[in-house]
Amino acid sequence: MIQEQLQNFGLTKAQSAVLGYLLENKEAKASLIARSTSHPRGVVYKVLEELLAMELVEKQEKEGQIARFRASHPQNIEKVLEEKEKKLEQSKKAWADLLPQLVSSYNMTLNKPGIKFFEGEDGFKKVLYDTLTSKSEVYLFINTEAMEEEEKFKEINAEYKQKRINGKIVKKILRVGKKPELTFGTSNEKYDAMTEIRYAEELSSISKAAIHIYDNKISYQIIDGEKIIGILIEDKNIYEMNKAWFEMMWETAKS
Repeated sequence: MIQEQLQNFGLTKAQSAVLGYLLENKEAKASLIARSTSHPRGVVYKVLEELLAMELVEKQEKEGQIARFRASHPQNIEKVLEEKEKKLEQSKKAWADLLPQLVSSYNMTLNKPGIKFFEGEDGFKKVLYDTLTSKSEVYLFINTEAMEEEEKFKEINAEYKQKRINGKIVKKILRVGKKPELTFGTSNEKYDAMTEIRYAEELSSISKAAIHIYDNKISYQIIDGEKIIGILIEDKNIYEMNKAWFEMMWETAKS
């Protein structure tokens, strides 16, 4: 009965048999444990080493005598459960991070667009920071004035801007509206060297959204009060269409 419960706690059948025996007996040599549990002595030695590492068993050694083993306090089993729970949470987190990639790859294999949708600040950042992996020049269409009404955007964008400078990611930015008057202190040589900006002065929009076009991907970042969204689409045809649209608008925009 004890052995079955121990297996429910995550121990192997052999570990449960050895520990269960020791919990019911004060202490024993490995040879006796092997006979009593009907396991080969080599298996028992291996299991005892595993249980020692988990601090579920203690080894009693006296000079000139064969080592004996006894169970540690049963409360130590709780530590094993806590460690397993910790590893499970880590696995869940790793799986949650990997799943969007697997779904995207699966959809691409079936010639379907890979679409990832994220909500909240972390999701917004995840989609935005994906542009920092770009192997090609990044295109950005944005209403900067509208977006900068959001304090959270200004905070995220300042951090992103520095990361882009560090990563040397080249960008063309097409901004909605008229070119603002430059004010003292706005120039940044590193930023200016890797950024070209033009203005679509004929457009007027209050949209608090940005569109990035790069590496067969289109991404949308939307931030409007409590609504914070990031959308990433990976599809060559959608990318090519948006790239052509951006380049056409770029030619008529004012620098």
